[in-house]
Amino acid sequence: MIDSIIAFFEDIPSWQRTLILAGGLLFFWILEGAVPILRMKYNRTRHLGVNVFFTVTTLIVNLLFAAAIVLASDWSVKNGFGVLQMITMPIALQILVGLLLLDLIGAYLIHWIEHKVYWMWRFHVVHHTDLNVDTSTALRHHPGESVFRAVFTTLAVLVVGAPIWLVMLYQSLSAFASQFNHANLRIPQRLDEILSYVIVTPRMHRVHHHHTQPYTDTNYGNIFSIWDRAFRTFAKRKPEDIVFGLDVYHKRDSNLGDLLKVPVDGESYTRSISD
Repeated sequence: MIDSIIAFFEDIPSWQRTLILAGGLLFFWILEGAVPILRMKYNRTRHLGVNVFFTVTTLIVNLLFAAAIVLASDWSVKNGFGVLQMITMPIALQILVGLLLLDLIGAYLIHWIEHKVYWMWRFHVVHHTDLNVDTSTALRHHPGESVFRAVFTTLAVLVVGAPIWLVMLYQSLSAFASQFNHANLRIPQRLDEILSYVIVTPRMHRVHHHHTQPYTDTNYGNIFSIWDRAFRTFAKRKPEDIVFGLDVYHKRDSNLGDLLKVPVDGESYTRSISD
């Protein structure tokens, strides 16, 4: 089983990775329409169109960084650099440790930094301006932010010493997890609470999209929830009490021109989320 997974992701072509991304988006978009956490009154199709634009820009940035990530992986393996190359462990444990560390550096850490470093936050604002968070919000990232995340993914590959099959597995799981935890998808509360001890669930991540602090600066995780619990950035809030968006953003959340200019438009918001 594990050998089959390794073989699949070692040679997975770009079109299949894109299919996983598109398939996950469509799956959760349909599912959240049937069993939402809360009914939200908005044009789902129009909303999807805006966020798909940023999905495309994210794909373009990732494509541009693909060679760097592959080179980082090949160099690490060839030179015995990184955690997985320096410590011998069973393949199952290698997968678990690798995914945990890739998620820590490539998702949690860069997300936390974006909330603490003002000039990076200016790009991340776009993700938080969505007033109707659903599965399509998962890849609503300004192209500049997509660059930040690609750089940290490359860094994570080096630190972990991740072979290319593990990198491809992580990126596929990361995209799927992000679509899942952003989805307006109702899961029985008890089951959601149990799952949230290990993975990031929709109920958990929605708290991060509440429009005011301190909630905006919590629940940074993407795949694994243990990092928020370990670093004390975990928070709870009832879904019906959550208001999406940012209390400091002053322009239209669905206008591409406004959103693309946010990092250089000093009038679009009044302060950093970390102030």
